[in-house]
Amino acid sequence: MAEGLSPFIIFSLLISSALSVILVTADNYKDHVFGRSLDPKLIVSKKQKLSHFRFYWHDILSGPKPTAVNIVRPPSNTSASSFGFVAMIDDPITIGPELSSKLVGRAQGFYASASQREVSLLMSMNFAFIEGKYNGSTITVLGRNPVFHTVREMPVIGGSGLFRFARGYVQARTHKFDIKSGDATVEYNIYVLHY
Repeated sequence: MAEGLSPFIIFSLLISSALSVILVTADNYKDHVFGRSLDPKLIVSKKQKLSHFRFYWHDILSGPKPTAVNIVRPPSNTSASSFGFVAMIDDPITIGPELSSKLVGRAQGFYASASQREVSLLMSMNFAFIEGKYNGSTITVLGRNPVFHTVREMPVIGGSGLFRFARGYVQARTHKFDIKSGDATVEYNIYVLHY
């Protein structure tokens, strides 16, 4: 504290400084609106692209470093479909079906058993890419995955980075499944429209 100034003067200076910051801040937002319309031509003027990606998703429940972790177990009286079970995932996605092939990103999110009659998962995940120009961009998938069907289709509901305003679909095909460990390798083909 400055010498010779009374605590009252210092307190008064602090209060007046705080009030001036509040008034300046309030003044900056007086014309601020919560929402506003924008010209759609800002986006439509950009050329839309259709991209196709193919990679392999590795869901590992076994071993010392699983990439899928059960966070909710189903009640003991549940159906054979494990209805109610939920797992968080941080699964590697690679170019080839071998886990040792080139890593291109991670599938991060969760899946949950959402059917009482068959093994059908609600999938909610972001494909977070780390490869080339896609590094830092994501594609978001949210949909139904009846895991024992040969081909499962789920919608692309959005994305970030190079995939802003993305829409499209994914097709998932099981490449390998170990019934004992629960580990799975799934081929994903993504068809996505983006700007």
